[in-house]
Amino acid sequence: MSELTANPVHTGEPEDLKFAYWVPNVSGGLVVSTVDQRTDWGYDYNVKLAQTAEQVGFEYALSQVRYLSSYGAAQQHESTATSLALLLATERLKLIAAIHPGIWEPAVLAKFILTADQFSKGRAAINVVSGWFKDEYTRLGLPWLEHNERYRRSAEFIQVVRKLFTEENVEFRGDFYTVNDFTLRPTPYRVEGRPYPEIFQGGNSTAARFNGGAHSDWYFSNGKDFDGFREQYQEVSAVAAAHRRKVRFGLNGFVIVRDTEAEAREQLREIIAHADKDSVEGFRRSVQEAGPATADKKGMWADSSFEDLVQYNDGFRTQLIGTPEQVADRIIEYKKIGVDLILTGFLHFQEELEAFGKTVIPIVREKEAELLATGQLQPAGV
Repeated sequence: MSELTANPVHTGEPEDLKFAYWVPNVSGGLVVSTVDQRTDWGYDYNVKLAQTAEQVGFEYALSQVRYLSSYGAAQQHESTATSLALLLATERLKLIAAIHPGIWEPAVLAKFILTADQFSKGRAAINVVSGWFKDEYTRLGLPWLEHNERYRRSAEFIQVVRKLFTEENVEFRGDFYTVNDFTLRPTPYRVEGRPYPEIFQGGNSTAARFNGGAHSDWYFSNGKDFDGFREQYQEVSAVAAAHRRKVRFGLNGFVIVRDTEAEAREQLREIIAHADKDSVEGFRRSVQEAGPATADKKGMWADSSFEDLVQYNDGFRTQLIGTPEQVADRIIEYKKIGVDLILTGFLHFQEELEAFGKTVIPIVREKEAELLATGQLQPAGV
């Protein structure tokens, strides 16, 4: 099966925007700040949160992963185990597990995901993370590759995993992986329009954008304003078109919804005012290899300010801050320029995620219906 035919089906018809949330399976919340964060990284809290999320309109959740305590995250649960646990506790929510090539072998990862996919009736997915935290590799005696080499390895990893998801008697010869006559059973759970578990991949660099267009099903963008997202969308879309592929786009955004815009802005000010400066600066130092060290200066966090890094995926930049109506309006503007999924984070997860689902998502749906009626929505994908 070629990558073109293996790519998940797009009908070409406008689709509703998808909503996802960061699973708080890492302690410390999503902002590196001493401000109060009413959230919890444990199992019971996350089960309740996942069940709430699917009830109020979320379709996806992303389980993050760290292997070493770092930057405000003293404790962390592993992503694939967390995803499987939440899949078994929900009925509709799709779980995306963040995974690292170089730590996972592709066949072992593919086997785990196919098992989770069967158990959940087709709701497992992965997010391929090429890696920015050097210590996670070197302290385990694993090779720490130069930036572009990490992305070349990720490209091979995605190709091998997709082949194992979709083919029998897989053969692959690459610089990083070799597969000889290998078939995985069971195959993916049969879901109409979805031939295999979806493969997400993020990044910001030229290498990441190439992988997004040439190999992934979804491209995750860090937080961006309209111009920043548009620039990534155009470049990744051009790569996809050159490879006769389609790709969808997700955008990270930290959400602060309050009764008034002034209250929301004051909450943001308080978060930044109470930033854990040592942890933010430590994070900045660790991501230099993944950011400014890239030759063209397009790497992750290459132009992130101190304030941006308080939310470690630049979520403040998306500016989902204000009243429900204001946030919905901004989300719709992102949809108009190509965003297919909004990946949300919250300060107080349980209460704010639920409120977002009950207030913001219905407004977005109303506005989508209005745009559809007036012919202003573009087809899904590229």
